[in-house]
This record gives sequence, C-alpha cells and structure tokens, in this order.
Amino acid sequence: MLKDPLPNLQNVQGVRHLYLHVPFCPTICPYCDFHVLTRSSGMVERYLQRIREEEAFLASRYPVDLKTVYFGGGTPSFLRDHEMTDLVEGIQSHFGWGSEENTLEVNPGTVTRGRAQLWKDLGFDRASVGVQSLNDQTLKFLGRQHNAQQAREAIQTLLEVGFRVSGDLITAVPDQDLDQDIRGLAELGIDHISAYTLTIEEGTEFYRRGVQVSEEDEQKGFERTAELLSALGFERYEISNYAKPGAHSRHNLAYWTNQHYLGLGPGASGHYPTAASGLLSERITNPRLHDWLQTPFENRIKEDIAPPDFVTDALFMGLRLKAGVDLNTLSDRSGLNVQQRYALPLEKHLKKGLLVLEDGVLRTTDQGKWVLNQVIADFLEIDT
Repeated sequence: MLKDPLPNLQNVQGVRHLYLHVPFCPTICPYCDFHVLTRSSGMVERYLQRIREEEAFLASRYPVDLKTVYFGGGTPSFLRDHEMTDLVEGIQSHFGWGSEENTLEVNPGTVTRGRAQLWKDLGFDRASVGVQSLNDQTLKFLGRQHNAQQAREAIQTLLEVGFRVSGDLITAVPDQDLDQDIRGLAELGIDHISAYTLTIEEGTEFYRRGVQVSEEDEQKGFERTAELLSALGFERYEISNYAKPGAHSRHNLAYWTNQHYLGLGPGASGHYPTAASGLLSERITNPRLHDWLQTPFENRIKEDIAPPDFVTDALFMGLRLKAGVDLNTLSDRSGLNVQQRYALPLEKHLKKGLLVLEDGVLRTTDQGKWVLNQVIADFLEIDT
C-alpha cells in the first residue's frame, strides 16, 4: 500500500516520464498477450473518468517534470477524437506535457489525414505504427485488420503531417519473406524500426491453436534483422530497436536506463521514487480494467526495490542497450560495489564471450544478446 502522505518526496528527483495504457482494440490479435479488450457501451466513458481520478492521485504524490509521454495499448488511435482530446487534456492539466518526445501508438487502419492532424495538434510528435508485416498473407495469418497498402498509406500520411514515425515488425512468422518486410518498411522513409520475434504466449489464440515457432527460425530472424537493418543505415541501439541517427526512442530509453516513470491505466506499471528507508524506488502495477475501476489506488500491487533489486533490474534492462551499463555509475546509484558483489557471474560470462567489460562499461556481445535471459539469471542467483 502506498504510504500517505509522502512529505519527503519533495526532495526526491522528479518523475520525467509518463506511460498511459489504453486497453481498447477493434479486435484482439491471436498472438497478443497484453491487457486489451474490445470496447463496449459506456466502458470508455468509465475508463476516462477513472483516468482523471488516477491523474489527480499521482499528481498529489510525486514531483513531476515530464520529458516524455507515451500512449500505448491496446490501440490508442482507436479512440474517438473527443476521447483522445479528453485524455490529452487531462494529462496536460495534471502534469504538463513532454518537453522532448510524445508518442502515440497507431494502428494503420485508424489513420486518416484529419485524425493525424488532430493528434499532431494535440501535441504528439512521434507515432509508433503497428505495421507487423508488409505482406498481405502474413498480415492475415497474424490476424491484423489492415492490409499492406493501408500500412504504407498510413505511414505516408503521418510523415506528411510532420510525425517522426517508428514501425513495428514481427519476425519468425511462418512462411514470412523477412527481407521483403524489412526492406519495404525501411523504404517508406521512417527513422525507427522495432522488430520483435513472434512468441506464443499461454492464453493467446495462437497458443490454443497450437501454433509453434522453432528456436532456429527465431534465431535466424533475430540475426537477419540485425544484419539487413544495419546495411540499410539503422543502428541497433537496443536488442529489438533500430534507429537512424538521432531517432532513438527517448521514452523507451527511460525504461532501459531504469529511470522513474508514471504508469496510468489498467494493467500499467510505474517505477516511482520513494522516501522509505533502505529502498531506492518502488514499482507499482495496476490491476486489469474491472478491478482498476474499483480498487482504491492506495491498494495497488507494490514491489519494494532494494539496492540488489535495483542493480539486477538495471543490468537486465541496460544490457539490452548497445551502450551497455556503466558499473561505476550503477554502484553510485545503488550504493553497492557492483563489480565486487557480482564478480562470479561477471567472470563466467566474460570468459564465455557473452559480455565485455571496457573502462567500467559492461556490454553484451552479439552472442550474449541472444541468451541475455540466461546471463541475468546468474546475476539473480547472487541475491537468492
């Protein structure tokens, strides 16, 4: 339970980032494991009212000076114009707006020039478009409601309106022409691509159908994506994210560098400063929509982040980055001697060629990126 009041938080560094979850989608994709649902009568109105209440709750408890805002989902662009306007105005009235980057996740089938212009006028400057593939058969297999031409036209419209555009791509899809998808997406003129391996999660429609993805196909897609996007001028700055110069996702970098951020909406998670003795921060996760609408915000699930937890979180996220993790800075932030405390797993994975350590900065090798979960598991064992 959140401690109320939290007077010492006025002396804590302000929260610079905000994530808002919009759970509504036109349809549910068969691979999707996120908290999403189709809209029903009156539900969006209840959601919007509860978001306002949550904004007031968080604004009264944390110092906030936003650099980035990210509306994710779900399909935020599925909201009607007046609903989107209401959401944005609520954020702006309670917290202001991001000074560096404001991202809206977009489904290609929801884009018109008028709606794109409204989103731009509301203050969004970056669009993350769920393309997934530029092949109609692959899109049909993935259960997407748009076709390849709609995706191309949506990106063109967003670029013309003045958005920075990122395109999402799914790899390791059965019978996919991955090279065609990658080249086609890059040729649209976007400056950022997020490429994720198709994973079959328990509880999804694909899981119930028995769809399978072989590890061999996963690794081939993983390696080919990196090879081809690099040749096309994109830097792989994070395991699954590629950018042209200066086009990195500033919001997602906040996650990967273990910064504080607000998490609003059902199923959202936030990382917050705390004044509690012996803790560096706390992670608070919202319940799903039905419970989120009714549960007092003080009763949300809270995870205390002690120094060892902070370090392993920072390593798990930071080692996804090309830049890696500065162990001296991490030691200063956590109060632990990281190289000394984790000497055994460091030595093990440096010898195996999965990690490299240069001038105090720890990075994963190409081989290490593929098995990062296994690497981090050895660091976690030190604290159990």
